[in-house]
This record gives sequence, C-alpha cells and structure tokens, in this order.
Amino acid sequence: MNEVPWKLEARQAAEIGRRRVVVAGAGPGGLASAMLLASAGAEVTVLERLDRVGGRTSSITQDGFTFDVGPTFYLYPEVLAEIFEACGRRLEDEVDLVRLDPMYRLRFEDGVTFEATPDVARLQEQVARISPEDAANIPAYLAENRAKFDAFSPILKRPFLGPRALMQADMLKALPLFRPWLTVDGDLKRWFKHPDVRLAFSFQSKYLGMSPFKCPSLFTIVAHVEYGHGVFHPRGGCNAIPQAMARVARQMGVDIRLNEPIEELLFDGRRAVGARTSQGSYDADAVVVNADFASAMTRLVPDRLRRRWTDAKIAKKKYSCSTFMLYLGVEGRFDHLHHHTIFLSKDYLKNIKEIDAGQAPEDPTIYVQNASVTDATLAPDGHSALYVLVPVGNLHGDVDWEAIKQDYRAKVLRRLEKMGIHDIERRIRTKKMVTPQDWEHDMAIYRGATFNLAHNLGQMLHWRPQNRFEDLDGVYLTGGGTHPGSGLPTIFESAKIASKLVAEDLSLAAENVPEPNLAEVAG
Repeated sequence: MNEVPWKLEARQAAEIGRRRVVVAGAGPGGLASAMLLASAGAEVTVLERLDRVGGRTSSITQDGFTFDVGPTFYLYPEVLAEIFEACGRRLEDEVDLVRLDPMYRLRFEDGVTFEATPDVARLQEQVARISPEDAANIPAYLAENRAKFDAFSPILKRPFLGPRALMQADMLKALPLFRPWLTVDGDLKRWFKHPDVRLAFSFQSKYLGMSPFKCPSLFTIVAHVEYGHGVFHPRGGCNAIPQAMARVARQMGVDIRLNEPIEELLFDGRRAVGARTSQGSYDADAVVVNADFASAMTRLVPDRLRRRWTDAKIAKKKYSCSTFMLYLGVEGRFDHLHHHTIFLSKDYLKNIKEIDAGQAPEDPTIYVQNASVTDATLAPDGHSALYVLVPVGNLHGDVDWEAIKQDYRAKVLRRLEKMGIHDIERRIRTKKMVTPQDWEHDMAIYRGATFNLAHNLGQMLHWRPQNRFEDLDGVYLTGGGTHPGSGLPTIFESAKIASKLVAEDLSLAAENVPEPNLAEVAG
C-alpha cells in the first residue's frame, strides 16, 4: 500500500493527542463516517448547513404530515447493519424496517400493470401478462444477475485509487460479465424481447438518475439487490435511518452541529487542516466531505489547489437528471394505490431524450409514493402523504422553472387524474413543491442534479472522484458523488471505504471499521 505524503508524519504525531476529524455534511455518508471514525477513536465534529440531519435523506414535517425529501426505496440493509454492529448496536433495534411485497407497481400508458415481486413464480406470472415468451427466461436471468452481483460486489466495496486497480485478478475475472459495450437495456435484450418487459427490469437505473439506454450494463445488478434482498420501508420514512445514525453518533461522543454551514475548508499548502464557519474555526487532522461533490469543491476549495477536478473540468462533466417534486398532504386514503407506483410515459424514449436535453418532459413519467398504506405515522387519521417525483432535466438546459412551475404542477396533477388518482386538488391540505432550481439553491446541489455525477463508463471506478481525494491531502470523500456511486447502499459502502482510509492514515484503530474489501492499488 503506497503511503500518502503525510501519512508517516501523522503516525509520528499519534501520541500527541486524539486525532480530530471534521465531517462536512450530515447526510447518510457523513453520519456513517462519523460513527465509524468515532468507533476507531477519533474526535469527530459534523458540520451541517441545514437545521436537520439527512441531507437529501431528510424529511419534511408539515401540518401533521411527514414526507421523505429524497430517497424512498431502502435496499440492502446488510451494509448499514455492519456499520451499526461496528458501533456496538443492532440496526433492527434502531430502525423498524418493513419489507414490501410487491416491491413496487409499474403502470403503462395502456393500463397494463406489472407488480415487481421477489416470488419467482408470481414474477413469471406478471411477465407473462406482457410476454409469455419472456416469462420463461426469468429464472435464468435472475441466476446470471446473482452471479454478476456476487462477482462485482467485492470489487465495488474497495477504493479505486488509480488505473492499476483495474488489473486485479478478480476484476479481470469479472470482466466477461461486465459487457462494457452494452447498456442496461442492451444487456436485457439478451433475455427479453418485449420492450415493456425490459423497461420493467431496468426501472432501477432511476436510482442513479440515468436512462437504461445510457446506463452501463453493470447496473443490472441493482435488480438483484431488489429481487434477491428486498425493498424495505423504514417506519417513519427513510429519514428514520439518518435520525437513528445521528442518535447513535451522539451517544458515541460525536459533535453534530446543525445550522452551521462551512464557509471554507482551511489548508496548509495542499493539506486540509480544518474548516471555518460563521461560528469559528475547527482544526482537523482529516476532513471527510459528504456534501454534494461538485458544489462543495467549487464553493469551499480554491480552484488553484485542484488539478484534476478544477472548476472548468467539473463544469465539463456529465451529471444526472434532476427531479420536479410535489409533496402533498391529502384528505382521504388511496388504498387502491400501491406503496410505490411508477406511471410510465407513453413514449419513454422521447421522455428520456427530453430529460437528457435538460428539458421538462411534455408527457412525463411520474413516480408516486403512497407510504400511508404501509405506515400510519406519516399522516393524520383518514389522510394520505403523497410523494410525487417527476424526472426532469438538470439545469444545463434553458428551462425557467420559476416561470413554468405552476403550469407544470397542473400538468402533473392532470396526469395523475388520468391514471386514477382522482380529485386531488380539492382535497390537498398541505403542499410543497421543489424544482431543479430549488435543489440547487436550497440543497446546494450542483445544477440541481439530484443523483450527482452521472454513472457513465468515463465517470466510474477510478475515473470518479476518489475516496482519498486525489487533488488534496487530508481530504476524503463519501456520498453519491464518489466511488462507488449513488444510492443508499453504495453511499454506506463509500463511508466504509473512506473511514478505513482515514483510520489507517491517522493510525487510528482501523480494525474497528468494517472491512470494505480493502485490496487497495494506488495508481
């Protein structure tokens, strides 16, 4: 393992006092890093710009209703369970997870529905309603995807700190399953002829904010995460997860400071030595950045200190889509509506092209979470908390969201009426709307790209910002903008990777950090 330039210096200073770590952002990755580094013996301070923990996984509480701000699907709790276990806790004691079956429902424009279920026989029945021929291929498809997940999961759990990481034996062995020349949709064509069936098994690219027609074929493994490990609802909403993490972190001595945005990171040459807020300065032996990567770098770090990730280069990168959001507290219940329902656009290809062009789709695909059918804590009795998400272009387009947002809201509600969710407008008791401009302004998300840097081949593995950030000493990255990528399970893996690197570099008790398959190869 190659030494970072200041690692020996840190070891020599280990006896002087407890090592101090500043974490920028109290999102899931930042809180997980804080827990693990506290377990490793560091003195940890988390600085959060908002008045609540969770970042994009926070919640909105309004007039007796609770809405998740961002993620609503919770997958693969095994990763977070390892983090809690490393801190002497059990995830199941801290968060009540409800497994959903069906996991979600897709509804096509012609009224045909598809219910995603981990029960293989029932899943085949669902596919047979669309294409009997394709239904026969379900067991073989699931088996290959399981093997693909098993091959790539250990690889995605370790840091990629240079091109030599691609040459490790397990990576070379897994490459035939990767098929880098194919997209998710292209890979699914090997199994399914009907485009609607392929769409049903490529919905997961939504977690990355990408189109299945551009998303690399590697990410068909997300379907195995769903079908093999389940889709869960944390009671109280997904924000129950960061709330539990913050509670445990505080019990471990972590200082979480809300309403205290970092104004700048402090440097001695190229090495981070702390952070400054309006409340003062915080010295640090290491800084873990959990804020939106592109936004944080362009706001908090002088451009002259960065080589690979300058402002100009960050601006040229590809970013995910954004989302137009409606959070609606509605009188009455919608028991016919599943916990998760996706109403697919009639012309899905056109919809994707409009999003890629930075536009507001004319005939949008709409995702509705009706969590009240599962969780009575989210709305007053006899009411429903509806979460409505529309994938739209990020702010690289020319849409004036301030000018069109009311008309677009009306368009979305009309489409929901058409899909059988009737008489919403009259029954709304509380509401909140979020546009791509709001994501950028209120949540400090670069270009309002809610799923971070896109996950194309040129922005994955060591081409993504590295967990031990390559441009600066003493800076580590966690969250969706670094390796291995977006989505809560991968964000938690990024926290394990970053925390292990910090613990080793600062001579902390690295054995207290769960092993993220750390077979590091520096470039």
